Parts: sequence; C-alpha cells; structure tokens
Amino acid sequence: MTNIDELKSTGLKATLPRLKILEIFQKGAQRHMTAEDVFRVLLEERSDIGLATVYRVLTQFEQAGILNRSNFESGKAVYELNEGQHHDHFICTVCGKVEEFYDPEIEKRQQLVAKAKGWVVHDHSMALYGQCATCAKLGPASNQR
Repeated sequence: MTNIDELKSTGLKATLPRLKILEIFQKGAQRHMTAEDVFRVLLEERSDIGLATVYRVLTQFEQAGILNRSNFESGKAVYELNEGQHHDHFICTVCGKVEEFYDPEIEKRQQLVAKAKGWVVHDHSMALYGQCATCAKLGPASNQR
C-alpha cells in the first residue's frame, strides 16, 4: 500500500505535509520523535512546513491510528509508527535514548495482578527509567537530565 492509499484508508487526504511527515517516520533513523524532532528534519530538508502544521498532522495521525503517542519523563509527547505490536520502553535519564522491549513474562504477570484486583486491562504502557549501557559506562547517574 502506498502512503497515499494509507492516508486515504484512514480518511485523511494525501497532502504534502502529511506525506512528508509520514515518510520521516517510515524512513528516518530515529523511531521515537517529538514534534520538534520532526520539524528539525523538515528544516534540514528545506521544507516550508511550519511547526503548527507539524503539531496538527501528528495529532491527526494519532487520531487516525497511524502513530502512537507516549509522554515520557520530559513531559513532551513522543510519537512512533503504530505497527500494531505492543511493546514497552526503557528511557535513559542521561542521554534520552529510548529502547523498546517486549517480555511475555511481564505481560503475563500484569494480567495476573489485574485479575487478582478485579480489573480487566484493555491497554497499558510501561516506561522504565535508568541509564543505557553507554551512559552507565561513563559514570554515576549524577548527570541526569
């Protein structure tokens, strides 16, 4: 399916800003991006798409199910492509690196705890904060952001 078809299938018109922003998420080296990250890439490409348009498109993509939004420690919304597979995140408090992981044992344990408490879980997000391997080698956690 082309990007134009993908946008149309979610009820969105295939405008230049939408196509460019979708392409950034599909082809970019960075998987988790803030609106400012997307805007920075657009500036590097000498695009005239404004920051307000970036925010608007990201919101539309989230509502259409194209992107997932997370709010990590920084308080800023971070977006990633919705590829339909659940995962959790490690976030480095020194450099900001985000790493995805999936552990079936953790998922199973969460369901058991919810059931014991009488809850039915429909969705969840988990973010673990610490130091990535690179930052941990550099020294103590005193240089946290």
